Amino acid sequence: MTGKLAIAASSELAAAAGAAMAEAGGNAVDAAIAAMLVAVNTEPGVCSLSGGGYMTIRSPGAPPITLDGYVAVPGKSGERPASERVAVPVHLEYGGGVDTIVGPDSIGVPGTVALFGVASRQYGRLPWRELFAPVIDATRLGFPLPMASYLYLIHSGEPIFSRTADGHQALYHADGNLKSTGDKVIVPHLADSLEQLAAGGPAEFYTGELGRYIAHHVIDSGGRLGEADLEAYQVVPRPSLVSRIADWEIATNPPPAVGGAVLSAMLQLMGRARPTRWDKPALQHLVDVQRAVLGYRRARLDLSNDIVADTKQLLGDALDGNLAAILESGSTCHVSTVDADGLACSVTTSAGYGAGEMPPGTGLWLNNSLGELELNKRGLEPGEPGMRLPSNMAPTTAVSDSGEVLSIGSPGADRITTAILQVLINHLQLGMPIREAIVAPRAHVEFIEDEFRVACEAALGIDQLDVPRRDFPDLSMFFGGVGVASWMPGRGFAAAADPRRTGGTWSTEL
Repeated sequence: MTGKLAIAASSELAAAAGAAMAEAGGNAVDAAIAAMLVAVNTEPGVCSLSGGGYMTIRSPGAPPITLDGYVAVPGKSGERPASERVAVPVHLEYGGGVDTIVGPDSIGVPGTVALFGVASRQYGRLPWRELFAPVIDATRLGFPLPMASYLYLIHSGEPIFSRTADGHQALYHADGNLKSTGDKVIVPHLADSLEQLAAGGPAEFYTGELGRYIAHHVIDSGGRLGEADLEAYQVVPRPSLVSRIADWEIATNPPPAVGGAVLSAMLQLMGRARPTRWDKPALQHLVDVQRAVLGYRRARLDLSNDIVADTKQLLGDALDGNLAAILESGSTCHVSTVDADGLACSVTTSAGYGAGEMPPGTGLWLNNSLGELELNKRGLEPGEPGMRLPSNMAPTTAVSDSGEVLSIGSPGADRITTAILQVLINHLQLGMPIREAIVAPRAHVEFIEDEFRVACEAALGIDQLDVPRRDFPDLSMFFGGVGVASWMPGRGFAAAADPRRTGGTWSTEL
């Protein structure tokens, strides 16, 4: 039986992988996993299988749930003297300038494989091995270097991803020049590792030969990710953070991640204003809401010792419309899928900026989530082993009183929540069709020390406001790469991917 579903992914290659699962009779979760397997393994630099992420699932007749498979703090294998640990500070002229830490000691406990395993076992239809067929073919035959990867690798290729011989061979021509967009990439040994995972199941990454080899490499190289960390890793199911706007119920990523709480607070504050178009008052309110909520995050959440209490305060003030109270308080892949049974799946993963570490013979670049300093403000010592690291990711599903089911998410670091916010407002409140809602220009409040400015795409009209600006003349990948898939009884499927970041969509006809 052919599955009926819609997919919005970060590339046509990833969308095609999801489509293959639909053709095999898979559901929205099967399609999301297969598409994400392709995305994280064919967008070098942007993402990696050794990162972590979240999956929000809305099943018909059941409360929405978010599976937490994000990166955890390592160290269960024992204390390690600082003199034995290897971490390398790197400054990249990327996105206006980024300071990060790479090398073995920046590597956290990966959760992506475990996340996919739990989702497949509990919600999917197809065998685990079948989900890997498209990504094994793509990585064995070679895949075109995506534009998003190229734009990042211009800055990060040499200082990060050339730290290993296999990594350099994958990304550079024989003459030493970085490969360009569209050039074929074959990552040595990657397809073999994926075959090993397909045959051995998720446990192969955590208690099997592959996992043990990765752990030994990291420990021997000067990191803290050991066998005990991998053996102890567990995906945590959490009730999704649910809110209402207009006649929609929206479910997203709950604490201890902060992305979902930030998105929910902004949606509540925007929803109270009930904009009907992006006129001057609505734009001013959009800027005020972003400034308030992102400022609260900056001041209260990034170094919170009680993230549940602090997010509860934020959401309470947002529900009350108390914008003044909030003001007083600041690299990823995504796939969205829905099917004709009303099952919606939204999954986002990240490997940080990449540690540059690739255990020889695996083809797997490891994450640098401990060194992703703009998210992990505490740096290489963020907390006790096993603790989840902070995240902006906010994979989201929604259902309307009229029966439309929607899955949405975005890559884009701290622009994830503001990108999703504006697309949801465009579609849910302003009534724009999904594609128009995504293409519409966006704004994002950013902070420079204690001052703020509004990064904005020119056509939005922020120049009407008396605020400091950073103008983008055209649509820019800076503002995320939103993907949306939806289904409505009697109308069928709709899917759209953001033109800011080359994406792919696929859907079947009812």
